[in-house]
Amino acid sequence: MQTRYDIIIVGSGPAGISAAVNSVIRNKKVKVFGSKNLSDKLTKAPRIDNYLGFYQAKGPELAKRFTDHIDEMDIEIDEENVEAVYALGTHFAVATNKDTYESTAVIVAPGVSQKKKIPGEDEFLGKGVGYCATCDAPIYKNRSIAIVGYEPSAEHEVNFMADVASEVTYIPRYKELGEIDERVRVIKGRPKKFAGEEKVRSLQLDNQEIEAEGFFVLREAVALDQLVPGIRIADHHYEVNRNMETNIKGLFAAGDVTGEPYQYMKAAGEGQVAALNAVRYIDNNFQQKKSS
Repeated sequence: MQTRYDIIIVGSGPAGISAAVNSVIRNKKVKVFGSKNLSDKLTKAPRIDNYLGFYQAKGPELAKRFTDHIDEMDIEIDEENVEAVYALGTHFAVATNKDTYESTAVIVAPGVSQKKKIPGEDEFLGKGVGYCATCDAPIYKNRSIAIVGYEPSAEHEVNFMADVASEVTYIPRYKELGEIDERVRVIKGRPKKFAGEEKVRSLQLDNQEIEAEGFFVLREAVALDQLVPGIRIADHHYEVNRNMETNIKGLFAAGDVTGEPYQYMKAAGEGQVAALNAVRYIDNNFQQKKSS
């Protein structure tokens, strides 16, 4: 039988780490998806002056303190990419690029992506453009596909699809390429726009045009509306109340994804609030039923 976690946390920045710490302290079974480096925004910060108790701390220094904290509490971070969170009534299903996990509550704290969408991406979404190659693998068996990857983590899906599709073209948008299957055609170029009519036909780069039967855009952060179908979005952020509750029962959000100000302390505070209320949600709605 598959393990059902009490709380799954999506994101490993200050909000996600804070949520994990506060959930574990309250004896909840927790799974965290994110990066073992925690957050690029944090680790690349040259200096932080307004994090209480850490005046003029460098980003890497603060990140190490966070890492030491969760290591002491045996909190592990799973680096699988979360593709979608589905509300199923009494629990949630969290789909990653490798598997599907279940939990009673979910806290989404993925931060905000600074990467702009490719023109035509929204228009052709579901019409030949997708965000999860492994999820759609059966559709593209023995067909041609192209993948735009913004992070090295995309290489797992690229290599997986080499065994499925008849032809795989990979457009990496980062510098250091890892081990790519020799059957994959790697092309360097900047995506300009998707083109087609009723369905996508090609991706135009700044130096050439690539035709394929399917295209995938793999970013570290999935578009907000794609990550959680049915969640309410206001001003390009998840809409929450003071308890960090979204419009979906049992689903909480914290950090930059809830809106400005984009501050580390604000994110950590919201992560704590989200965790405390997720714990209360579980205790009030499920623990009593178990004991009765």
